Amino acid sequence: MTVRVRFAPSPTGYLHIGGARTAMYNYLYAKAMGGKYILRIEDTDTERSERKFEISQIEDLKWLGITHDEGPDVGGEFGPYRQSERGHIYKAWGEKLLDAGHAYHCFCTEAELTLKNEIALAEKRDPQYDGKCRDLSKEVVASRQAAGEVAVIRFKAPKKAYAFNDHVRGHVVFPEGMVGDFVIIRANGIPVYNFAVVVDDATMKITHVIRAEEHLPNTLRQLMIYEAFGVTPPEFAHGSLLIGEDRQKLSKRHGATSVNLYKEMHYLPAALLNYLCLLGWSHPDETDVFDVHSLGIMFNLERFTKASAIYDIIKLNFINGQHIHKLPVETVLGEVEKVIPAEHPFHKMDHAWKMNCMTIFREKINLFTEITSQIDVLFSLEVSADAEYIDAKSWETTPKIREYLEIEIANAKAAGKKFVTEEDLNNWSTHVKGELKIKGKQLFMGMRAVLTHQAHGPDLKFIIPLTPIEILEKRIHL
Repeated sequence: MTVRVRFAPSPTGYLHIGGARTAMYNYLYAKAMGGKYILRIEDTDTERSERKFEISQIEDLKWLGITHDEGPDVGGEFGPYRQSERGHIYKAWGEKLLDAGHAYHCFCTEAELTLKNEIALAEKRDPQYDGKCRDLSKEVVASRQAAGEVAVIRFKAPKKAYAFNDHVRGHVVFPEGMVGDFVIIRANGIPVYNFAVVVDDATMKITHVIRAEEHLPNTLRQLMIYEAFGVTPPEFAHGSLLIGEDRQKLSKRHGATSVNLYKEMHYLPAALLNYLCLLGWSHPDETDVFDVHSLGIMFNLERFTKASAIYDIIKLNFINGQHIHKLPVETVLGEVEKVIPAEHPFHKMDHAWKMNCMTIFREKINLFTEITSQIDVLFSLEVSADAEYIDAKSWETTPKIREYLEIEIANAKAAGKKFVTEEDLNNWSTHVKGELKIKGKQLFMGMRAVLTHQAHGPDLKFIIPLTPIEILEKRIHL
């Protein structure tokens, strides 16, 4: 048996990170099993579905490195892959259920159904459909349709319990009577979700359905429909929910929830995938940082976790940083040049300087957008208001350091140097310690205060050789 899995988003908005996680799990399982990963577009919500969102979702999936074997843009043996193009298929399969007596036409109006539901709730009963139209004859149905009455198609829900084995949840049982007869095709001919999903999965020969726990209740109706068609259901794996730190379902109030926003914020796709993979699945080596695309056969359904996964932006940022730190310096530079403002003096520096800069600062950031504040240290003329800086500046030894460094920097500039070297810095430190008899805290904090006007920051041996000598000269005279 060839494993066939699918990801079936609705093009009613941008790709949600929860959807991206589901797509990734299906993609990884297909690759691990030598199977096929199918992209299906569930666009039966004609009022909210837009082609621009379909295009955006496919682009975001490709950005993440999740590519499909079959889909609306690449075709395949079991298309069409948009539900809006499969109306004739749903109609034919709906007629099968009608002919077999598993479904019927229902002419009850919205007003009637609303009243019945209100009465049921008032009587503390489950508001299930009462079956008024269940036994209408074909002649009555034909007559009422000829008279212009519109009807939905309802599925006859069997009065029995259902059970299945889930790869994550174990043995799941749905007791008898949980649902009444339910609509499978609306009056306008558009199929309802649970019916369309079964028809699509059956005709596309889907073998495994991997999705979030929130879809577990849908499985009951789907099992009923599979049974009516005489089709063996696929295997199911219902993973964990994604929730915010307030333990509520992840939504916009928890921050960025769309993949395109993370792309705009210059997160690494490998890092976002890595973090999403951890939200409901555990690596066999118990590591948190890994290349998702290299998992291969290590990815399996048995390592899914049941507990809801809390989305933690701090953890995501940490993992993003770990991936940045592993990148070649040239790659980091390419990404950084996209985020540093065009007017920043960074862009006027030569390539060698930029590479040295990235070598130092690459290890100090979790996000590419953090790099500007790091590099600002090399060009800033801002004087700190920090109490420790003010204290260091007031020491009687600090003016002596300033006077000495003023001469050294002037000499270096006169010699044509654009930057001082780490060797220069070491010589200065040796002179201050040996000739000026300034040691310890007064030496190191004094030199930092004079050269940077800050009390704390990166090691001077890293940043001073990268600071233009004109900046050092200006700082000396501030």
